[in-house]
Amino acid sequence: MLEALICPKTHATLQYDAEKQELVSEAAGLAFPIRDGIPLMLLDEARPLDD
Repeated sequence: MLEALICPKTHATLQYDAEKQELVSEAAGLAFPIRDGIPLMLLDEARPLDD
């Protein structure tokens, strides 16, 4: 199912980070949280990636 999700900002593919429970968009420099098994794909919910 995760293959169907894309970044809402760049429309790029996402990488799953199991340790942090996030979907990562390298293109946008954002990580979207997964809470209770549900990916929160809102830009307001995303956090900037660490450098």
